[in-house]
Amino acid sequence: MALYMKAAEILEKAERKQAALKTLVYDSKFANIKQLFALVCETQKFSSILQEIIESTRLLKLTRLKMPLAKVLVYDLLMGQGLKCGGSWKALMMKHRSRLQAELARMKVKQKVSRNEDLLPANLQQPAGDQLPRYVRVNTLKTTVEDAVDYLKRDGFSYLGQACRLEDLSLKDRHFVRDLHLPELLVFSPKTDFHDHFLYKAGHIILQDKASCLPAFLLNPPPGSQVIDACAAPGNKTSHLAAVMKNRGRLFAFDLDAKRLATMSTLLLRAGVTCQQLANQDFLKVDPDGLQYKDVEFILLDPSCSGSGMVCLRDDCPADQEKEKARLSSLASFQLRCLNHGLRFPGLKRLVYSTCSVHRQENEDVVAACLQQNPGFRLVSLLAQWPERGLDPLPQCLRADPTKTRTHGFFVALLEKHSEDGKQEAAVQISEQEEATPCSPPESENKPAASEDESEASEVEETATPAGQTDVPPSKKRRRRRRKKKNTATAE
Repeated sequence: MALYMKAAEILEKAERKQAALKTLVYDSKFANIKQLFALVCETQKFSSILQEIIESTRLLKLTRLKMPLAKVLVYDLLMGQGLKCGGSWKALMMKHRSRLQAELARMKVKQKVSRNEDLLPANLQQPAGDQLPRYVRVNTLKTTVEDAVDYLKRDGFSYLGQACRLEDLSLKDRHFVRDLHLPELLVFSPKTDFHDHFLYKAGHIILQDKASCLPAFLLNPPPGSQVIDACAAPGNKTSHLAAVMKNRGRLFAFDLDAKRLATMSTLLLRAGVTCQQLANQDFLKVDPDGLQYKDVEFILLDPSCSGSGMVCLRDDCPADQEKEKARLSSLASFQLRCLNHGLRFPGLKRLVYSTCSVHRQENEDVVAACLQQNPGFRLVSLLAQWPERGLDPLPQCLRADPTKTRTHGFFVALLEKHSEDGKQEAAVQISEQEEATPCSPPESENKPAASEDESEASEVEETATPAGQTDVPPSKKRRRRRRKKKNTATAE
């Protein structure tokens, strides 16, 4: 009963646009966050259908339920996993089950459709067979991609090798592939469930959408780095950063909500993260000139946003356009403050800015305003072959969406401090090289992936060293060695 009560409470607040659904869920103190999020997300998606069923059957009058709770119960009864509660609520809903089912069937006949999803408005529909894949990130702090693949094969899954095209991510049954862009990501058919799987419970795999894996992958801090995750909870990106850093260095993770931070601490413990330093603090109040942050070179900033990129939260036609416009303006203002604040850290080299929003106002507009106010930074062009680019005039950024990238809607920009020694150009080459790597047998892929951090460090060193030596005159010993070589060559 607690699940349905909490889901109804969050649904009511979300529909009133009091806060983003994801924020409401993580602020709820509920024990099973994933279960709650899935229930509210799906109920909200079918909200208009559920309301029509409830009104047609006069359920509220007959049961004295309030609309948000009725929607949650009717969704789970007709479209979800079936009512999990007992007692009076289950007895009450089972009493009206036949009438509710009959009304749902009548709606399908009237619209000449067979699936529940076909009843949705066009902007919320997802074509049959075109559901998002299940993405699984291998946690390299605890295992390797090869070992994870071997374990899954022994567990009855069928491995098809590395994907080479987006079409290869359309999978069925127990087939899976290795992702074509991110080397530590495995891709499964949409309804594959890992919540009770050993690898998930042991922290060997993380359930994380592909788009959400981009920020840490593209920031790519080498082992030993000092890194900030500015708005860290619930912690998947934090654990990914730690894996990229190989648990070496220091990872400062900030979040304003103590409860979300506690949940995140549990997640990081299960993932084997040891380099973190968690702080229940507002990132905007962190002093960039503090001594403990003087060596911070990398920042991941994924601030609060509208959440409009989440497939289950898409709402192309909000009821109150003016209210929605004001909400986006407020979010964009907050995001720009966070971005400007992050660029104030004196040792900063790179910052990744990301949102799970599809709105230009929260993405390209925020980045463009920031660049105008911070001329010492510039955008890095990312993954040249990624199919969805930032909107003009910022094609260096990446966008993601269900159709073109088979992910949730997302936006990523990488800002780097501008210098004259070529470091920025080196970062661009690395990004493009990762994308351009052709398909190869899985056994041979792990070496390049493991050496990315080392190769990046060496490229920076190669560009930096000559710059520091151009004005130093050669020593006497060097002159003697050159004369000796010259005399030897003449004698020969």
